[in-house]
Amino acid sequence: MGCSIGLGWFVLLVAVVNTEAQKKPSANIHSKCLGNIMRVDVGPLGGNLLEVAVVANNSAIPLTPSLASQCGFSVKTDQLGNTMIYASLQNCFAQNVADKAFTTTLNLRLHGNRMVEDELYQVAETCHYTSWASREIVCDRSYMEVSVKRAAPDDYALPEHPIPGADSKFGDPRRAAEKRPKDTGFRITTLVFFTPVERMMKVAEAQRRGYGIANTATRLLLRSPHASPETYTQNVAGVPMTVLKTSIIFEKKWLATQIDAAAACPSLEGSVSFTPNAISWFLPRHIDPLVSSGQFRLLDVHMGVDGQRLDPAEMAARGYTLSVNDVYIVVEIPIGAVGGYFKSHVQDDHYYTYYAIEPMLEVLWTEETTHEDTRYKVLFPITTPLLSQPPQVIDNTVPEERMFKVLLGPVGSDVALMNIAFPSEVLSVADCNVRGFNVLEHMSPNSSTKVFTLKVPFTDRVVLQMREMGVTVYSLHLTFGLLVLPEFAPFSHTAYLETKLTDVVPPSVSGGCDHQSFYVIVKYGTFNFQTVVGKQMITPVLAQQYGFVENGTHTSFSVLFTAPDVVFEAVEGSSIRTRLDVVLRNPETNKNIKEFSIACNFYSTLTECFPNGTMTALAVKLESVPSLNPSQLTLRDPTCGPSYSDDRYAYFVFTGSSCGTTRKFLQNMMLYENEISLPDELEMKRESKADEPEYELKISCYYDINKTHTVAFHPRPRRSEPYAENARGKLQVTMRLALDDSYSRFYTSDDYPIIKYLQQPLYFEVELTRSSNPQLSLELENCWATLNEDRTTQPRWNLLINGCVNPVDPSQVILHPVWADGRVQYPSHFKRFEVNMFAFAEDQDNLSQQLFVHCDTVICDARNPLGGVCNGQCSNQENRIKGKRRAVSDGQTFTHVSSGPIFVN
Repeated sequence: MGCSIGLGWFVLLVAVVNTEAQKKPSANIHSKCLGNIMRVDVGPLGGNLLEVAVVANNSAIPLTPSLASQCGFSVKTDQLGNTMIYASLQNCFAQNVADKAFTTTLNLRLHGNRMVEDELYQVAETCHYTSWASREIVCDRSYMEVSVKRAAPDDYALPEHPIPGADSKFGDPRRAAEKRPKDTGFRITTLVFFTPVERMMKVAEAQRRGYGIANTATRLLLRSPHASPETYTQNVAGVPMTVLKTSIIFEKKWLATQIDAAAACPSLEGSVSFTPNAISWFLPRHIDPLVSSGQFRLLDVHMGVDGQRLDPAEMAARGYTLSVNDVYIVVEIPIGAVGGYFKSHVQDDHYYTYYAIEPMLEVLWTEETTHEDTRYKVLFPITTPLLSQPPQVIDNTVPEERMFKVLLGPVGSDVALMNIAFPSEVLSVADCNVRGFNVLEHMSPNSSTKVFTLKVPFTDRVVLQMREMGVTVYSLHLTFGLLVLPEFAPFSHTAYLETKLTDVVPPSVSGGCDHQSFYVIVKYGTFNFQTVVGKQMITPVLAQQYGFVENGTHTSFSVLFTAPDVVFEAVEGSSIRTRLDVVLRNPETNKNIKEFSIACNFYSTLTECFPNGTMTALAVKLESVPSLNPSQLTLRDPTCGPSYSDDRYAYFVFTGSSCGTTRKFLQNMMLYENEISLPDELEMKRESKADEPEYELKISCYYDINKTHTVAFHPRPRRSEPYAENARGKLQVTMRLALDDSYSRFYTSDDYPIIKYLQQPLYFEVELTRSSNPQLSLELENCWATLNEDRTTQPRWNLLINGCVNPVDPSQVILHPVWADGRVQYPSHFKRFEVNMFAFAEDQDNLSQQLFVHCDTVICDARNPLGGVCNGQCSNQENRIKGKRRAVSDGQTFTHVSSGPIFVN
């Protein structure tokens, strides 16, 4: 592809690629030496004009098209406005030092309508090049050049090349090749062109016809435009090549000699083939016009792009391939590969693109007969045929986001989006963004293509809506107005989008309280959700615990105010203010759909005052003190800790004369006071770590004094002796193994045998069933473990002896208190204990694989204690100390329960 060349100065006009690029550009200029040529990179130009001039003898000579091809310059610009200026090291204006160092200076002037003033930049590059071949040929887009080695210095003379320009003191630039006599040596007088017919031409005439002729200390140079009349086309291995063949005649008095100089450059037509995905370039391996003998040997082949060599790794990364066969040197380039670019073209409002790239081949060969080598370099611009590639519209709309999302593309990077037309109005890109449509441009990584994205909310007036049967249909008609730069060629692309959205009804939550529970109702919506109660996701087990009931439209459940998922907010008098949090969560996005909280005051006996002076107090852990450990709470006397505690409660039992309780006399009553708090040392540590309030619970008991109660007693004679009615009944005791220390879930008979690891806790619960008598209590007399189901077998290990833990057991049984809850109506009917899993040693190296746990239980009547364990859980201190089990005697009836087998893992 050619450049835009003016009639006078060598001016490049590059238009903007996008509307924002029309601002004043920042200069981005780099130069580099590439063997026997140099390259200057400028840009992007941002739509401004670039004037190129060469500096010689402190004067700037503007490059015209003819002067550029005659003196060894060429320019190209891509679709983004990036410009590359190529110059032969032996250009007419280079400062040559012994054919080893070449300095070229350029003036680059930027100007345009949007610039306040012109910007002038000067680039000077010195390239060192010493690896000259006997003959060097360069095929550039605007000229062909051959440089041959001279026989000896000063043998041939050519008048010094004057600097062309408007100033008369530099003379006529067309006289640069005229002969000028020297004291000694040969002078160039005549050029003989073979077209292939011989045509002789004087040096001056050749200069006027656009040829560049120069000789230096060691080289002779001839440069010609491609379209020179003295060139001809020759078919070489099926590839048309433009050939320039000359003999340069030198004269010295009565002597004459000549030097042959020839160049041949391939033509695009016939040397390049295209497929939809690749470009193939064929260069003849043996270029007949340039090889005088059959003894030809190829020494080296290199490939590059834009005049710069590429190493094999870089070629592979770009997908290029280079191969050499008996006939051709073949280059294959994927269409769209890095190093080239796509250019847009509009024809009849249809959008086309072509791909342009300028590969380079550098070949070195030698001829055995002459022992002369040739370096042959071709910079070969290639442009693919027009490809019809109408932009595609991709609908990325997600209806639930209630916004149209449109992608248009891909298009070339030289395409600008100017406006978008809707049925009722036309908006520029800036207007669209102000309106909230969010128009964005996305460039591909190699900057060769781009796409445009657009977002239009369903609520905007350009979106049409139609509702039917609980479904809303949204539609959008739009036309994109596009422009190809720098040609300013307009084209458009129309799109229609439609989507449907089912009307969304979110779920809802409501609830209330009674004297002991929260009641929650969750109404379903139109999409799925997960229910979170407190901090726990509802599982089937938790749903069963909370009594979940579903009826197709809603779910209801209840939660006791003492449940672990309930939060204690405050203690107010004789009540606890508690809160239950319920969250409905989207399982796909994990975002909360609905958050619901309900807080209620529940009456609770926090303090009890007994006539005998005993007082009890219940301390609860509040939400405001999350780091509080209830087991560390004490009364005023730090030695008085809780009788029972867990992670939420601490229960204290004390008297009016203990644990720092104070007494105060009031009118007609006496006040006993104490308080529950953390010891001072623990409180200081907690405050240093957490910004939480101090925990303190006041305890008060009032007793009436000087109050008389009248009691009337009227005896009546007994009519008969007292008697008792005999009746029969059966009480049942069961033993179960719980899953954890909450004793809320238990293993069933289907779960046995159960497998546990050594030292893993086993949680046993023994329950008196079929009794509603609160005066009865269940006590554990003895508990032990055996290898077999038979409770009388040996070996055995005692766990509880006469109601007491075995003192010689290294891992003693832990007895857990039982509190009333939704399942436990009478705590005295239950006993709970914890044992760490162990195994019997069968011999020195083997452990048994199973065990059974057995217990003897006693049912006690509080109105008629039988003695023994009925007087207390650990009644016989003597046997406890000895660690022995008391024999069952005295005619007492024991109930035996067992659990197992439990396997050791």
